[in-house]
Amino acid sequence: MSTAPQLVVHRDKELMAQAAAARLITRIVDAQASRGAASVVLTGGRNGNGLLAALAAAPARDAVDWSRLDLWWGDERFLPEGDPDRNVTQAREALLDAVPLDPKRVHAMPASDGPHGDDVEAAAAAYAEELAAAAGPENHGPVPAFDVLMLGVGPDTHVASLFPELPAVRETDRTVVGVHGAPKPPPTRVTLTLPAIRAAREVWLLAAGEDKARAAAIALSGAGEIQAPAAGAYGRSRTLWLLDAAAASQLPRSLYPPASA
Repeated sequence: MSTAPQLVVHRDKELMAQAAAARLITRIVDAQASRGAASVVLTGGRNGNGLLAALAAAPARDAVDWSRLDLWWGDERFLPEGDPDRNVTQAREALLDAVPLDPKRVHAMPASDGPHGDDVEAAAAAYAEELAAAAGPENHGPVPAFDVLMLGVGPDTHVASLFPELPAVRETDRTVVGVHGAPKPPPTRVTLTLPAIRAAREVWLLAAGEDKARAAAIALSGAGEIQAPAAGAYGRSRTLWLLDAAAASQLPRSLYPPASA
């Protein structure tokens, strides 16, 4: 069942990153208090990495029990391990290397020089198996019920590596697929599908900058998910759009939240 999106609009991207980091710390601490552990799906891109850098600098970061946090990824560039363009490489630089995570709970997507070689479909299937193994009976499905799943929104409305009209956004059965011919480099990627995204308790969509304004307006104005994948990304209990003023500049006033920081 779709949850109606909630919007929070911040003055600029720096404030957005800091506020989102504080919000994420609170969610993780709450989840750990209620269930003993927390699971978060990270996103790459400038907004995802900006949030991680803000989290690394946040005084409250030590409130998190990093050893009881599972980290997953929404998508990954299918490149060799350690490649600077891989989301996990950028995440390690922004935050992960600075906090005491349990390496067994950092679930990076396979690299193109990993055990599956350059077979992106085998890499996607392996990640789907890893997700299924982590899902408990209470999750009612083949992926864990992530506490927070974060997605950057592209100027074309893509989220993760689900691009408008491409086969991956039409997938209804598999939780992870390989992507060929992505319209932005590199063309080969691994991505969660919309069914996997929708298993999350909360889905947060991050958009900052004027180049994201049209995408946000389209996705929030009733577009279909095949043409606007961001429109199909929602959580089971909450869907949160975190925007800066520039990204929110084309939203209809009816959508604009009455009170935003």
